Amino acid sequence: MSADMKRLYWGYFGHFNPTFKKAVKFFSGSYTKSSIFQSLTALLMVGSFLCFLVVMGCSYFFMLPSTEKVVDSDNRNRDSISISNSNSSRSSDFLNKGCNVFDGKWVIDETYPLYNASQCPFMERGFDCLGNGRKDQGYLKWRWKPQNCEIPRFDVGAVLEFLRGKRVVFVGDSLSRTQWESMVCMLMNGVKDKSSVYEINGNEITKQIRHLGVVFGPFNFTVEFYRSVFLVQPGLVPRHSPKRVKAALKLDQLDDISGEWIDSDVLVFNSGHWWTPTKLFDMGWYFQIGGKMKLGMSINNAFRVALATWQSWVESSVNPNRTRVFFRTFESTHWISGTRQNCKVTIRPTHDVKGRQTSSISDAIINVVKNVPINVRLLHVTKMGAFRSDAHVGPWSDNPTVPDCSHWCLPGVPDMWNELLFSFLLSE
Repeated sequence: MSADMKRLYWGYFGHFNPTFKKAVKFFSGSYTKSSIFQSLTALLMVGSFLCFLVVMGCSYFFMLPSTEKVVDSDNRNRDSISISNSNSSRSSDFLNKGCNVFDGKWVIDETYPLYNASQCPFMERGFDCLGNGRKDQGYLKWRWKPQNCEIPRFDVGAVLEFLRGKRVVFVGDSLSRTQWESMVCMLMNGVKDKSSVYEINGNEITKQIRHLGVVFGPFNFTVEFYRSVFLVQPGLVPRHSPKRVKAALKLDQLDDISGEWIDSDVLVFNSGHWWTPTKLFDMGWYFQIGGKMKLGMSINNAFRVALATWQSWVESSVNPNRTRVFFRTFESTHWISGTRQNCKVTIRPTHDVKGRQTSSISDAIINVVKNVPINVRLLHVTKMGAFRSDAHVGPWSDNPTVPDCSHWCLPGVPDMWNELLFSFLLSE
């Protein structure tokens, strides 16, 4: 009881003290009949005092904080925090807050990497930088953090359960294959029986195979990759074409294997690294529309036409009630010269992105995605990669004589692409 409360009680008790003495005399027979009136008065005052005690007692217990209630409240708070944390990977608040998850920075996180490359049999040797002799490991410890929100932590158990019975398909170039390998290795960490995860046709992971698929037996789902570097259909050279034309790229026809992409639950596209003069014009590749060669068409215009063909295919062939479609933007490279002969991998991420945070390829992808009438989610990773001059394969590939500042080491940057992908999937 507080000091103020005690003073209040004893103040009132002192006020009623004479009345107590009169009451004692009355009940002990010390009072005569002539003092009955005074006795009745005393009884009334005693009754008032008893009522006062009851009221003050009730108020005391009412005003005193209940330890049990405080503990219960704390427990409820802890439970709500626990529930919030356990659901964070399944319901991403950052989407509801309108946060741009692609605007942020890389921060050091000692809980990374998410897997060990040497323990993943589906890791292409060319992307295993540590296995190929890289000594520094700081590049493995970076996590992408958006400016105004948090990306939910990767929960392999939740993702495996979400993918149960589904089919995930990646379509694109070798950067798409890198993301595919990253996802397979991330998910394998949650599977106890590693032998229950296998390639559909028993193939080894190589650059040449056009279709690769890994089955996760205990969960009955597959993660597949289809190599389609342009997304549209390569073709033979039309008759009477100039001698410099060695192959035609049919911009108005999607790749002839596109029918195999349709029956999927998650469909992830990328393209861009082959849309360069060295990959096209220098190799004799030119553009064709409606059976006619377009020899004067620029690469940027051709890419926009190809994307329009992709958009038409998505609208007519993809079932939006089943398939969640994603398109990843151009991934930044860090070649020092335009000839792709000089590649210097840094120890830490760079602060000087030198314009790599933007790309005409990415701009074209952004424009087409926002005009697709069905829901297509953009994975705008261009700026993220612009900082990571430390994370490329460099000389630590399966062919060290050929430097590589286009592809990424695994574990590495593509893991973050997949963390974003999983966050979107689990939140929608």
